[in-house]
Amino acid sequence: MNILKSITSFCTVIFGVLLLTFLLIHLVPGDPVEVMLGESASTADRVQLREDLGLNQPLIQQFASYLHKLSVGDFGRSIHTQTPIIQLIKTRYPATLKLALLSLIIGLSIGIPMGIYAALKAGKWQDLVVTLVSVRLSAMPAFWLGPMLMLIFAVWLGWLPVSGMESSNAIVLPALTLGFGLSAILTRMTRTSLLEVLNDDYIRTARAKGITEPNVIIRHALRAALLPIITIVGLQMGSLLAGTVITETIFSWDGIGRLLVESIEKRDYPVTQACVLVVALSYVVVNLFTDILYRFADPRVKFAS
Repeated sequence: MNILKSITSFCTVIFGVLLLTFLLIHLVPGDPVEVMLGESASTADRVQLREDLGLNQPLIQQFASYLHKLSVGDFGRSIHTQTPIIQLIKTRYPATLKLALLSLIIGLSIGIPMGIYAALKAGKWQDLVVTLVSVRLSAMPAFWLGPMLMLIFAVWLGWLPVSGMESSNAIVLPALTLGFGLSAILTRMTRTSLLEVLNDDYIRTARAKGITEPNVIIRHALRAALLPIITIVGLQMGSLLAGTVITETIFSWDGIGRLLVESIEKRDYPVTQACVLVVALSYVVVNLFTDILYRFADPRVKFAS
């Protein structure tokens, strides 16, 4: 598979995402206009909203108009606030991106060193402790871990704010909530990947040449075990961008996930439609870059079929 094929697949997936996002409003049971406005709305309001959404046009024409508007960055307007949706996304998405990146840094900072340590201590009590901790962390859902961290560090100790974005350190608790779960996955994956290469001939040769153990692990073993780790990091980064809904809601973090929940609660379907599209595109783009990164991590991937 080459990069051109990856980009072609990316474009195909993007088109599928656009099509499914467009159909979202048409898959709502009943008349979407009545769902948005309620049964008490006047006929004039229904006709006006139907015209604003373009629902009085043929489906193919609606889809063509939808693609044209997206091409110029027009996501429409919120039904409730009449604010351009692109402004809402520009305001909320950086907060989600900031939270996801910090969570990723926390996950990498904890998961990879712990995975290396567990692999070097394989079969010993240290390995067992690290494995048990990682299993425990991975079994803690965000809707439980978040309130627990909030209770300990915000309520009992008073070190951090409970929620919101007013304080500069308000991001710490939601980032830890997401980062701990990611670190548990990375710990197990790093340990497993390293164990598969630590006994290979080239590792024994490197040690026989007198190369220090840290260099053997970092420059040889970890580099050979990098592809599975890149896969997990790419998938989890996509998941962080797409799956921060619960965490953002718990900590009142004004990101794209919370905007999605708010739009669903208010039945603001144009905003919901745009949020789903942005989340899906984020996931697809991250996976494309992960696929391209494979070529730099291991040139042999270029020649795979």
